[in-house]
Amino acid sequence: MQAAPSYSETIVPRENLDFGLDASVPKYWYRGDAYKSRYLDAIQLTFPDGERYFITSVRAFRERIDDPAMQAAVRDFIRQEGQHGMAHTRYNQLLAAHGQPIDELLGWFKAKLDERARLYSDEFNLAMTAAAEHFTAMLAEAFFAKAYTTEGMDARMRAMLAWHAIEEMEHKAVAYDVMREVARVGYGQRAGAMLRMIKEILVTSYTITDRMLQADGYSRRQRLWLHFKNLPWIHGPRKGIFGALTPRLLAYFKPGFHPNQLPVIHNYRNWLEAYQRTGSPALACDALLAAAYR
Repeated sequence: MQAAPSYSETIVPRENLDFGLDASVPKYWYRGDAYKSRYLDAIQLTFPDGERYFITSVRAFRERIDDPAMQAAVRDFIRQEGQHGMAHTRYNQLLAAHGQPIDELLGWFKAKLDERARLYSDEFNLAMTAAAEHFTAMLAEAFFAKAYTTEGMDARMRAMLAWHAIEEMEHKAVAYDVMREVARVGYGQRAGAMLRMIKEILVTSYTITDRMLQADGYSRRQRLWLHFKNLPWIHGPRKGIFGALTPRLLAYFKPGFHPNQLPVIHNYRNWLEAYQRTGSPALACDALLAAAYR
């Protein structure tokens, strides 16, 4: 077995963080904008079941790992992902209390994950997980490398998303290394899994956003207009959330790619230092944004 690559950042599980999320979080917590709030709600709604899928995919190969560093990384990856699932479950409960059909939406999404687990091999499910982990690590740059991206967000939601983003950067290589070093997944499966994951993310995010807006009382015509109107916000090549990250996404398709070839965002250590000093995810988020690009 090849030696596992060293991890660029220390994976630190931070447990039982309190973000102060309660019923006072505004319905449209991102700039008072219905579409932008619901789009991000749709993405985060998938995290609890998605994290469990990631954990299960990696655990399928855990007994075959004989490298102590990789064993420790997998253990801490699982602990981090478990905490992410719990935090986002609490927020999903708030959404349900606000009238969103959360049980229905979660049931739809979990059925998709269960089908994926049933139809695909353990190796391909792990490759799907590695692809998704690359995507979630990119979200850290999408939202927190630049200050304007999170302007107008409810501070509590922003702090939760920042913490999640930090930890995604820390464990961004774990599933990939298990896939490559233990499961021995080749380039074809790796690239194919990323293409499949891109499709899944697009379909899932737009479908759930649409159903949440419908629950808010928007007509089909209004929803179609909102989807169209917000395409530049999501996919614009310069300032779009995902469009601006196209070079990082395409990097995944290079034959010799490894996640640690892409550095964490420049202000990562500002979050880390502030959290180590204060123990407050809110103050750590403030430090992260104070050092963000203007």
